[in-house]
Amino acid sequence: MIIIVFSKYLKYVVRHKWFVMLACFKVGLYWRGITHDLSKFRPSEFIPYARFFYGIPNKRRDGTGYYKATDTGDKDFDFAWLLHQKRNQHHWQWWMLPEDDGGIKLIEMPDRFILEMVCDWRGAGKAQRNPTSTVEWYLANKDKMQLHPNTIDKLEDLLFN
Repeated sequence: MIIIVFSKYLKYVVRHKWFVMLACFKVGLYWRGITHDLSKFRPSEFIPYARFFYGIPNKRRDGTGYYKATDTGDKDFDFAWLLHQKRNQHHWQWWMLPEDDGGIKLIEMPDRFILEMVCDWRGAGKAQRNPTSTVEWYLANKDKMQLHPNTIDKLEDLLFN
């Protein structure tokens, strides 16, 4: 059973990386396209992700491709997701700094990571065979994100122009 779970997840990760790489290459992010999400092959991410998405019970994404990535009830997956965010600068969560007073400081994302984030969304949609466009996905999920105002401006300029 575990071999099937791992092989299904491996197939998905390779498919996802392929589509993200193609999207990155189209915009000149060659190295980012090659190295995108390599941390997903580390056992600390691979095993919990495989069990979460392909184990039983199957905890798949919603209709937009989004999944509630926190408070899943699966502490191993929650920790793997935390590791993945903090290892990969194309995730908007990487750019949030918890402050001592309980607040959160939002840090502006550099352009290359905004671009890779959009390529990641496009690649994820294709890998999941989701017909929702990247713009539709963003509009359905933007209120779940905490982004620096300048990052929002650059992101929306990229998506809508």
